[in-house]
Amino acid sequence: MNNVLFRRAMVVVTTVLSVGAAWLAMARAEPISFKVPLSGGQEVPAVFPAGAGLADITYDPATRVVTWTLTYNALSSPVTMAQFHGPAQPGKNAPSKLSLVKPGSPLESPISGQATLPPDQAQQFAAGEWYINIGTQNHPEGEIRGQILTPLPSHTEDAQHRSRRRKH
Repeated sequence: MNNVLFRRAMVVVTTVLSVGAAWLAMARAEPISFKVPLSGGQEVPAVFPAGAGLADITYDPATRVVTWTLTYNALSSPVTMAQFHGPAQPGKNAPSKLSLVKPGSPLESPISGQATLPPDQAQQFAAGEWYINIGTQNHPEGEIRGQILTPLPSHTEDAQHRSRRRKH
């Protein structure tokens, strides 16, 4: 009798764990949306124009698709480029990884687009190692910039780990 009860309990536990694992996997695979503020103070070296920007980003870790709408205003001159750069921590520069506009498209606010990231770039993106950079005629290397700090668990855990290391 105890064996029968034990087996039934194991079936129930296995079923509950399987359903829970499937739900957790689906929850983690859901796209996330977040905002990235852009300013001249984040540029390296910093510039202090009156302009600012905001990127509305959606990222789907399951498909590695990133979608963006970037708005900006009051920049010192016409925009000449808008790009993702990485890998880099705040305060560091990195090469361009992806243009936010298709060649030949206008560089006017808002700028919208989407791309599928290769696995290595998706890992950098999710870890908060990418930033958005907008260059203008007056500041071709970049007038406003924003570090992409995703609310993904991997980035949160990395940030907490770095914070703990600094305290010790």
